[in-house]
Amino acid sequence: MKGLIPAAGLGTRLHPITLAIPKELMMIGDKAIIEYVIDAMKEVGITDITVVVGWRKNAILDYLGSGKRMGVNISYVVQDERNGLAKAVGSGEHIIGDEPFLVVLGDDFFYPKTFLKDILEFHKKQDADATIGVAKIEDPTRHGIIKPGINNKIEDIIEKPSKKKAPSNLGCMGVYIFKSDIFAAIKKTKPGFKDEYQLTDSIKILIQDKKKVLFSEIKGTHIDVGTLEDYRKANAFLLERKA
Repeated sequence: MKGLIPAAGLGTRLHPITLAIPKELMMIGDKAIIEYVIDAMKEVGITDITVVVGWRKNAILDYLGSGKRMGVNISYVVQDERNGLAKAVGSGEHIIGDEPFLVVLGDDFFYPKTFLKDILEFHKKQDADATIGVAKIEDPTRHGIIKPGINNKIEDIIEKPSKKKAPSNLGCMGVYIFKSDIFAAIKKTKPGFKDEYQLTDSIKILIQDKKKVLFSEIKGTHIDVGTLEDYRKANAFLLERKA
């Protein structure tokens, strides 16, 4: 299985830090956030990794290089227009090809680094077309929210709904496993929330097409490093664990 890491966002909620560097290169402890994602992929045997870059791409290339330093092989694709996560994932099609692949967002911090093991085993055992990593959340306006069905089936998914419209408290954690069917769904996807091409809408197309779309609850600690408060929280969490 190959890995894909979207890392083309602007990180506007992390100003002024991200005026100078991409949010994926912000340091948590002694590593950039994106390196923790790469370590987790390597932990489950995924060493062929594609990083989707855009804004300030040279900084990410300088930091990661070929991946040799981390024991992986890294290739890069450029998302010329920052028009949504679906398009970021779709930009990797010519490298991923027909193989199943794992997507983990490059600005999410997970602990421990073994967090991918269970979801990968679940996906393979169920022979799913797509498996979405979820966890219980408090603020649905920061996540795609699923409507869970029986046997871990996803009946619907909504991008960042209000609390009143959220179909559950299970939010997407930025971890997705797809078969190549997702690329056709991305091509059918129309602009949605914030007039961007949302990956949740592409997943909804898979559901409408009767594909086997499941969810798996991710254990451990997850911090979406999208604000300065969350960035401080991630560093404090890691310092506490090391202490």
